[in-house]
Amino acid sequence: MTKEEFLASLAALEREHDDPEANAACYRVERCKSCSECTFCTDCADCYRCTHCSGCTGCSGCSHCAQCQDCHASAYLVESRRCTRSSYLVRCLACVDCTYCFGCVGLLRREFHILNIPYSRQQYFEEVTRLKRELGI
Repeated sequence: MTKEEFLASLAALEREHDDPEANAACYRVERCKSCSECTFCTDCADCYRCTHCSGCTGCSGCSHCAQCQDCHASAYLVESRRCTRSSYLVRCLACVDCTYCFGCVGLLRREFHILNIPYSRQQYFEEVTRLKRELGI
């Protein structure tokens, strides 16, 4: 390798790295921008170590989430924002350590809630089925 070949290759690597929309250490991502260490994600931006997510922005450590923003260490969230260590949330905001919540805001360690109101497990799934149909989700 000549000096010119080395410098040209180094310059190409630097340009690729400086691309603000480049993905670093990702595997099988599609149409993602500025993501790091993500796998099997589509249409995400600024995410870190997420897997099987779509349309998410600013999330980290999430799995199987869709259309979420700034969520962390969570799984199976849909259209939720700023939720942490939670799973199976739909259209929630700022919930932490929650499971099976729908349209909830600011809850901590809760499960089977709709609009911050507790439901039995059976009531929750019946109401959520109806709500999803009504909302077209």
